[in-house]
Amino acid sequence: MTALPFEILLGIYLGVLTGIIPALIAGVLGFLFKYVTNVSIPGLGVVVLALGIAGVNGGLMALNDENIRTSQNAVALLTAIIVVLMLALYAHSQGDKLGGSVPKRISLRQLRDRTLNTDVIELVGGRNQVRVTVTGEVNDIEGYPPLPADLQEEIKTGQWTFPADLPVDELETRFADRLQSELDLADVTVSVDERARASVAAAPPIGSTSKRVPDGKRAVSLSALVPSGMTRGESVRIVTADDTVTGTLIAARSGDKPADPAPKPTDDLATDGGIDPEPSVPKPPTASTTTGGEGRVTVVVDRTAAKTLLAASEPQVIVLSRGTRREFELVSLLRRSGIRFRKQTVKPGGPLDGHTIGEADVRDRYGVLIVAANHDGWQVAPRGSQLLSAGDSLYLIGSREALAAFAEVAV
Repeated sequence: MTALPFEILLGIYLGVLTGIIPALIAGVLGFLFKYVTNVSIPGLGVVVLALGIAGVNGGLMALNDENIRTSQNAVALLTAIIVVLMLALYAHSQGDKLGGSVPKRISLRQLRDRTLNTDVIELVGGRNQVRVTVTGEVNDIEGYPPLPADLQEEIKTGQWTFPADLPVDELETRFADRLQSELDLADVTVSVDERARASVAAAPPIGSTSKRVPDGKRAVSLSALVPSGMTRGESVRIVTADDTVTGTLIAARSGDKPADPAPKPTDDLATDGGIDPEPSVPKPPTASTTTGGEGRVTVVVDRTAAKTLLAASEPQVIVLSRGTRREFELVSLLRRSGIRFRKQTVKPGGPLDGHTIGEADVRDRYGVLIVAANHDGWQVAPRGSQLLSAGDSLYLIGSREALAAFAEVAV
């Protein structure tokens, strides 16, 4: 009679040889079944499948090995069966766990959602922030004039800090928007790596006044008594001898002195041997405002009103009240609760093209809500019967993940 330890080792050996293929099949099936149906294969099914495949594999081994074919030891056989079942059940559990953790939709947007390296994150005032550094030369954008040297130097030496919890693609968008708004650039492209190093290409400001005039409107400049504290975007009323016109202010200048006088140079100042003065911290840029008095304003009005203003001799400028902007408060509350806004365009042949909002069922299927749709004109809070077609513009609200999934699938 063969020794018991030898029979146990023989059973383990046979179990590993015959159990590799059943374990692989059980793991793959467990992953696919969980990933597709979100339901796990019962353990009894795994046992039956593993024993069936192991029996076929063991029979093939017995044909090639006479010792296995003539062996009558039940201990080795029982040990081999236990090893086969353990391997199959373990592989199935790992495949089932992997199938439940793998995301159902993998898009290029999700693959590009890179995060910053933790080495570049700074703690300032109890909040994590990252300082973006512009590396290399600031390139020009094809089709635009070259960027002046002073603007290139300002972009390279500027202090550009942002919240550290932003993905890299969102950081690129915010950096480009900030450069374009603060320096009034015509166009900006930004590429940021995980070390917060940015490559920037920018176009200089061109036609700043014409960019602010909407289609169908006209910009008219007038000499008048300008109220103090006015800035771009103010709603104003121009009173003439013949008529009263309401428009939007896009430029203004008043008084003999600029609103923000340049500071005097202090390079030649010296101390008397005491403590060196601390370097002054530059104040953040603020919006230019008028100082009041005689000056000129540029307002955007309708075409018919432009002729009236051009013929006016002594117009009066009245600033209208904006009131309380409840929409800004609403957007702030929604952002605090994780809701974001996004504008999308319906793509040809997509699930929304040629269907109504109710048929597409975007709220239940994608978790987003269409708050406005441009189909032969803008419709705010469109009904379910609103038809959508390729090229229509949509304003959506939802969580960041829901909007990203909807953008990849539906538009």
